[in-house]
Amino acid sequence: MSTHRPARHRPVARRLLTTLAGATAGVLVTGLAAVPARAGSGGGELLGTAARTVGHARYRPGPCPRTADPAPGLNGAHCGTLTVPEDRKRPDGRRIALGVAVVPAAHRAADDPIVWLAGGPGDDAVSEIQLALNGGLNRDRDVIFMSQRGTYSADPALTCPDIDESNARAVGLVQDARSTGRRHVEATRACRDELEGRGADLAAYDGTESAADYADLRLALGVDRWNVFGISYGTDLALLYMRLHPEGIRSVGIDGVLPPSLAGGAVTWKAAREGFDGLFAACAAQAACNARYPDLKGTFERLVSRLEAEPVTTTVPVPGRPEPVEVVLDGGALVGWLVSATHVAAGVPRSIDELAHGKPQRVAEQWAGGKLSPQAVGRMSHGLAYGVFCREWTPFESRADVVRAGHRAFPSFPRSVLANAPMLPLLHADCRAWDVPAANDSVRDVTRSDIPALVLSGGFDAQTAPSNGAYAARTLSRSTELTIPYAAHVVFADSPCAQSITRSFFSTPTAPDKGCLAGLKPPAFEIAP
Repeated sequence: MSTHRPARHRPVARRLLTTLAGATAGVLVTGLAAVPARAGSGGGELLGTAARTVGHARYRPGPCPRTADPAPGLNGAHCGTLTVPEDRKRPDGRRIALGVAVVPAAHRAADDPIVWLAGGPGDDAVSEIQLALNGGLNRDRDVIFMSQRGTYSADPALTCPDIDESNARAVGLVQDARSTGRRHVEATRACRDELEGRGADLAAYDGTESAADYADLRLALGVDRWNVFGISYGTDLALLYMRLHPEGIRSVGIDGVLPPSLAGGAVTWKAAREGFDGLFAACAAQAACNARYPDLKGTFERLVSRLEAEPVTTTVPVPGRPEPVEVVLDGGALVGWLVSATHVAAGVPRSIDELAHGKPQRVAEQWAGGKLSPQAVGRMSHGLAYGVFCREWTPFESRADVVRAGHRAFPSFPRSVLANAPMLPLLHADCRAWDVPAANDSVRDVTRSDIPALVLSGGFDAQTAPSNGAYAARTLSRSTELTIPYAAHVVFADSPCAQSITRSFFSTPTAPDKGCLAGLKPPAFEIAP
């Protein structure tokens, strides 16, 4: 995610994660001097280098998948393609191809690899390689990346750039206006018609099928046991996978937790409340911040109501755009901005204060910079995203549930703001346009497991509530549940402490080293003159 971590407004973290992965595509261990693992127990072939067919799934070595950004970590990787039925109920029907990359360990210490589950839904795992490697995940284990079905490096890739471009144009519109909503739903419907016209069975793109893809991948690679690490939406998928296909799983790490039994629009209001409060409390605890920006929480909430009644229009420069861009800030846009701005927390109090005093430029530049970034166009799999949303999330909550959850979290907000969940506006209207059948009720079952688990949350996470971690851990009997203070969504991305704990967990899943937590300090908030 770029230094602009304030990101596009949908969905939960998926574009934020894509931006971060691009921004952090710097340097770390890429395994150039690595000793790669061998498949199976004492198997002869290097992991990812042997063809194998298991049931209806077939793995074939080959070129590395395409990535949305440069991925130096692919140098020295073993790559190939997993081919599976699009619909497992029709195993002899259409087949789809999922890109696979195995990045060798930097220093060989263990033969059980880690498989990375990307965020989204709709992010591409192969394009997140640098995010994983920059955190040292391949220090002593190979790390396996596979594109979830429909994503950027899969075939077919169910991307719809027109939706992304519609979202970009909306930066100059009132977000909560009915006309803006109609434009968005029209783009969603056009995407559906395009993908269906290309022959995609849209009901076959969801978490249940993705979980089966990973179960097939383990067998097709000849891996006896592996470890799972999921971020953001990948935590939903990881919990589903460990419930449906627990065989061969040694341990599971989840970061930025969204349990399948809670996933949807309503829980995002709780997440916003918890993440915002964490940031506001950190400012209040610093004498200089509290003195310069007193009652930051009240100021922000009053601004949401004021801007919803009277949106502000301003013009700001945006990197990569030849001309300044007109930006409209209403209450919903301000909520969406702060959800993402928790990643650049040090500047948030100053930005809110300037907005309250008639200077919207800082907020507008960040809001527009994320939505108009080239990284926001053509990379997201809307086919997978809407499959998950519309089969596994929205059938199990109503629009009224979303509004009630919003009112509990933010009782002063206008109903027009509460109707559109943070990062997931218009979800029910979009799903009516997407028109796929609901998944089986069992998709919402709680995951109960004794597989060792690491459950990570961030104290500033406004996208997946920190309390979601404790909720998930209650039924994971051998779990270590931690909240990393002062960190935003997906703590592995930004926190060296979280990275250290994660690496320690995969070495000793029942006793990770948590010592770094004691030394963590809050951000030094910007104090304006």
